[in-house]
Amino acid sequence: MIISAQPYKPDWKSIDKRSVPSWFEDAKLGIFIHWGLYSVPAWSPKGTYSEWYKYWLDNKKLFGNGDFKGTEIYDYHVKTYGEGFTYADFAPLFKAQDYDANEWAALFKEAGAKYAVLTTKHHDGFALWPSKEASRDYGRPWNSMEIGAKRDLVGEYVEAIRKTDIKVGCYFSCREWDNPLYFPETMDLYVDRHFYPQLKDLINRYKPDLLWSDGPDDISDTVWKTKEFLSWLYSESVVKDSVVVNDRWAKFSDGKKHGDYYTREYSANDAVFDKPWEECRGMGFSFGYNQNEDLEDYATPQALILTLVNIVSKGGNLLLDIGPTANGKIPPIMQERLSQMGEWLKINGEAIYGTRRWKHVDQWSSGDRNWKYNGKYYVSGNAILKQTVDPDPGYAVQEVFFTSKGDNIYAILPKYLKSIVLKDIYSTSQTKISLLGCDKEVEWKQEKDNIRITMPFLSFEELSCNYAWTLKLEKVK
Repeated sequence: MIISAQPYKPDWKSIDKRSVPSWFEDAKLGIFIHWGLYSVPAWSPKGTYSEWYKYWLDNKKLFGNGDFKGTEIYDYHVKTYGEGFTYADFAPLFKAQDYDANEWAALFKEAGAKYAVLTTKHHDGFALWPSKEASRDYGRPWNSMEIGAKRDLVGEYVEAIRKTDIKVGCYFSCREWDNPLYFPETMDLYVDRHFYPQLKDLINRYKPDLLWSDGPDDISDTVWKTKEFLSWLYSESVVKDSVVVNDRWAKFSDGKKHGDYYTREYSANDAVFDKPWEECRGMGFSFGYNQNEDLEDYATPQALILTLVNIVSKGGNLLLDIGPTANGKIPPIMQERLSQMGEWLKINGEAIYGTRRWKHVDQWSSGDRNWKYNGKYYVSGNAILKQTVDPDPGYAVQEVFFTSKGDNIYAILPKYLKSIVLKDIYSTSQTKISLLGCDKEVEWKQEKDNIRITMPFLSFEELSCNYAWTLKLEKVK
């Protein structure tokens, strides 16, 4: 826990001095949960975000991987629900009748996740807790306590997660597409009367460990009063010493990014940053559940594990999204993927949790390193396979990923080879090299600037895990 020596002033110089609570950099794997009214239709063309259903419906436009005419959602909606059926009519249908937050928490724990982030309110403004501001300003029941489930869905989530060692995260949208105050001429009223009272209510009720802001649009931190809010959050709030926040609070007027960590979304994960960072993505191409996606649209377990390893080697966290159905069930394929990741982490978690970026983040084979995913906007979760185990002709692969913890270096191998040369690593008289999850001896020798590893011969039954294997190097330089 970080103890504040003095209150943080409402200026970036003061706010940026705050240290990031160490739990976040140690965590490495979080679960994103997109769940709301959009989970009722749960439909969008492949390559687009289903949680934007309302926006696609109202504006007759689409954005994502693919070539669209723009009316796909509108046409589907009219055909399925009828022309007079509005987005607000989904609210009574969002019943969450099978929602069991304790089942969710158990699955997240099994997956090896260290934090979870629930969409308490997305861009449609519908709140998953008894927010009086939501219903008051929309002039209709617009929270899950008053309509649909008639339950405090956030409260149940927080209570269940708190029974584990997983940190509680709350996603909170700045943007609200239909809020009657969300217009340039009334933004000051929106910020003062709706946004901050609602956000502070969320904080005071649930005391989140992480706040994940999103959708500030092209609006400055002066309008959003971001400095004033973060000064209050870090100096006076009930979570002032422990909370972590991301960087999506405003269009920052000084041209820089502010917050405890940087965020990226559906990207190639090929960057290294000077502060904590996080990549968020779904298992398919949508955050909200999209019943239109097929098996081929989902990342394989191997791809998800290698994506995690790649991100962690570069000093980042993976926030992996699931999209529950409207009745509150996590689709079986998502459950399976999380369980598969958890099985791998039981053996290899030592090389993931609490680690930091080493001087070498990875080691490449010979060949062209500039393979690029040909998707339009969102990088497929399976793209990492082309950069590791299934390269196109002539392209190089990342044959080793490195992490570090204390005096130990971990070399994570996407392929189990007979031997591997680890470059620019030097042994000492105290060096020990072992394979995580395996009792058999690892043979090795120093060859000038490199260490040549001879991997233990293992039968299929003797392999401790699938998809990637970790060498632990103790006392090397």
